[in-house]
Amino acid sequence: MILDWPTELPRPERNTWSATHQDARRKRQNDAGPPGYSRRFSSVAKLVSLSVILDRNQKAIFDLFFEEDCGYGTALFHMPDPTTDGWALLTSDGVPLLTGDGQPLLMSKIWLCAWGDDVPKETIQGTEFRKTFSVVVMP
Repeated sequence: MILDWPTELPRPERNTWSATHQDARRKRQNDAGPPGYSRRFSSVAKLVSLSVILDRNQKAIFDLFFEEDCGYGTALFHMPDPTTDGWALLTSDGVPLLTGDGQPLLMSKIWLCAWGDDVPKETIQGTEFRKTFSVVVMP
């Protein structure tokens, strides 16, 4: 069974967001000239570092999800893509597309994730908690 990211948790912060693709290249060193590259594997994961700001209740939900539900980061889970899920679908002019009753059409995208190399790190900001961690988005 694949778990679902808790809906009670907020979207990740924008200023700590970092994403890159796994390097799928195999470097070939030639006798002369620049190096060459070939594909090392066909499926490429996305590596994402992010953080969330949590109140005390949300911190408990996050901790329970990571520690108990995900076995301290050993289980896969579904997570809404913070760069797509819930954002308005726009025309080429940047105007939101609307339903018949005037509501914006929202995009939807769900990731299949594994916990990354950076397990959650916690810092305190006033009365809130910042959890910083990484995930591997499966291809």
